[in-house]
Amino acid sequence: MSFDIPDDRQYLESHEWALETDGVVRVGITDFAQDELGDVVFVELPDEGDSLDQEGELGVIESIKAVSDLYAPVSGEVTAVNEELFNAPELVNEDPFGEGWMLEIDADDIDELDALLTAAEYEDQIA
Repeated sequence: MSFDIPDDRQYLESHEWALETDGVVRVGITDFAQDELGDVVFVELPDEGDSLDQEGELGVIESIKAVSDLYAPVSGEVTAVNEELFNAPELVNEDPFGEGWMLEIDADDIDELDALLTAAEYEDQIA
């Protein structure tokens, strides 16, 4: 099976993606992760203004198959949360790299992204 792995992002081994724009990092889960989870029924995310640590837990995603922790790709302050997911968690399945994004973080140190996987490295991990 082939999964969408956009090469404009970095990836965590735990299947989150990070897309940086002007020091703000948008976060979601990968196409592979949403496929493995199955139908997403609930997403728990932090509040705007919360502080996160790189690779620290940022929330929980629940599907018909499992409950999984979500992890932060960078340290920083949560500046936006995709509140659409609270009423329509299926957006994570339908469009994990677009409408299914989860939150945005104002990164304390954008260089933390260098520790993440490239698209090619992530593809090797899930192969």
